[in-house]
Amino acid sequence: MAEHSGFKTLVAEAKKKITEISPTDAATKSKSGESIIVDVREKDEWDEGHIPDALHMSRGTIELDVEEKVPDTNAMIICHCGGGGRSALAVESLQKMGYKNVRSMAGGFKAWKAAGLPTTK
Repeated sequence: MAEHSGFKTLVAEAKKKITEISPTDAATKSKSGESIIVDVREKDEWDEGHIPDALHMSRGTIELDVEEKVPDTNAMIICHCGGGGRSALAVESLQKMGYKNVRSMAGGFKAWKAAGLPTTK
């Protein structure tokens, strides 16, 4: 996996500046209505299966779309991707945009599924 070492470095740096949340905590906060789950994976990944009630804003366009879809910068937004790397970068970016309550779901969609949490197509 040496070809991804630059990406891993970016993710490791981002993870120092953000807060991660477990899939179980993410599910609880989403269910209670205190957070919005945002899937930052690509459209084809989303189409294969995603978290019920999640919003889809891919990593490439989240900065363009988020202010329209979630105008409240105090809202708790929990981003997730496939394994936790892209969402860490997305959360770091949202923090720079002034979002105060963003989290990255540790382990991504893989961890969500491994925890036995619900998915939909």
